[in-house]
Amino acid sequence: MRVLVSDPLAERGLKILREAGLQVDVRTGLSADELIAIIPEYDALIVRSGTRVTAEVIEAARNLKVIARAGVGLDNIDVEAATQHGVIVANAPTGNVAAAAEHAVGLLLALARHIPAAHISVTRGEWNRKAFIGVEVCNKTLGLIGLGRVASQVARRALGLGMTVLAYDPYVSAEYASNLGVELTSLERVLGESDFISLHLPLNEKTRHFMNAARLAQCKAGARIINTARGGVIDEAALLAALESGHIAGAALDVFEQEPPPRQWPLRGHPRVITTPHIGGSTSEAQDQVAIDAVTQVIDALAERPVRHAVNAPLIPPREMEALAPFVQLAEIMGRYLTQFQPMNIEQVELTVHGPIAEYDPTILQAAALRGLLAGVVEERVNVVNAKLIARRRGIILVEKRQRHHYERYENMVTLRVQSGERSSSVRGSVLGGEPYIVAIEELWVEFLARGNFLLSWHTDRPGIIGAIGTLLGEHDINIAFMHVGRRSPRGEAIMVLLTDEPVPRELLPEINKIVATYRARTISL
Repeated sequence: MRVLVSDPLAERGLKILREAGLQVDVRTGLSADELIAIIPEYDALIVRSGTRVTAEVIEAARNLKVIARAGVGLDNIDVEAATQHGVIVANAPTGNVAAAAEHAVGLLLALARHIPAAHISVTRGEWNRKAFIGVEVCNKTLGLIGLGRVASQVARRALGLGMTVLAYDPYVSAEYASNLGVELTSLERVLGESDFISLHLPLNEKTRHFMNAARLAQCKAGARIINTARGGVIDEAALLAALESGHIAGAALDVFEQEPPPRQWPLRGHPRVITTPHIGGSTSEAQDQVAIDAVTQVIDALAERPVRHAVNAPLIPPREMEALAPFVQLAEIMGRYLTQFQPMNIEQVELTVHGPIAEYDPTILQAAALRGLLAGVVEERVNVVNAKLIARRRGIILVEKRQRHHYERYENMVTLRVQSGERSSSVRGSVLGGEPYIVAIEELWVEFLARGNFLLSWHTDRPGIIGAIGTLLGEHDINIAFMHVGRRSPRGEAIMVLLTDEPVPRELLPEINKIVATYRARTISL
């Protein structure tokens, strides 16, 4: 498989890709047209902030399976278009957390003590100590707008400097903030009481120009603003006005509405503004780590394993991922089984999770089952990213159930049932010794490793049936690897599952059905 790296990436990451047996092409500085022209050749794309992955790029990328951003922000990737086309989008949200937090704190100290301006003054041969009288940060209040990974690390460092930390974030709990030593409070209080305000917001339609003229006016007089998040969250014209009026004492910006800022940008060179060129995550350690995180997810995606930081696929915490990963493969196999066993115009898909794994969110298991059911049946490429979307477009009702008690036979089990009108079909599965097993078909208990070519036969339990089918296969030079049988009761309905070294030709099924007491046979490949 081929991987295109269109922005600079640490050599350590490139080495991991090559060691995984992938063909890696590093082509930076591509124009939009150049990217569209070559993207059909690639299975994976790795970018940073420079490459714009538009809907047009994704539309042209007929083989693309994953886009990985070696960093946090995704404003340069059309995630919705990627989802529509079944392309996984992943980022590396933890690799540069320490670097970004340290940069925010560095800018805070630089603002407080006028460090950049003092440095420039000395390099000019000046010695004007009175011009650079600053303020201490100890016993001051830091307000955090957003309390995600980076902001949490900023809070820990600020507390070490003797600061009081307030935070506004409607998506975290007071308990989480309290454990950090942070007081979670209203936006109005953060703005009105903070001596320093550090922004940690994603950029979207709700947060664009979040710090507008009205909110800047709400800030405590003499407050200082730090932004290492996204440039668009500050209205730069409003910030300039607040600086000129003296209401805002200073600003330190690592990110800008337009990057790089235009030459005539009014904040450039402003005496109370410190600027850095979007280097919050630019440490050698962070560059290595985000590269490792990005390429690891590419390798997982191309191997069809769950992707840890996929933003458009079900997100699973690491502990849950460890428990659920084997069942993801099982659910997809069960979907493939039902598609072959009972082709029908599916109206409803019901997934039930039994046992301790029912404590976890089964969303990714349902997506995997849908992939098994729909791949090869619909024209779109189906994966866990778009499986639910495709199912809903086709009018399929999705039902999830959890039963925390486990069956006597199996500690953890998954049941998949499909329905069309009055017709329905079901299969149960479990993971045994790390391997996927089908354990029941149409409520008939029969346990077998779900891998290989199978012949399934339903018959009335009576002597001679199994031998007759085995003889017929032998006459056609089809070797049986193993056999499993299940039945509802003696002399009642029974099922036989044969693993064969060679696929059983469909043309042989009518002959099998002619055997006395045999009434249905199916061939399945898993």
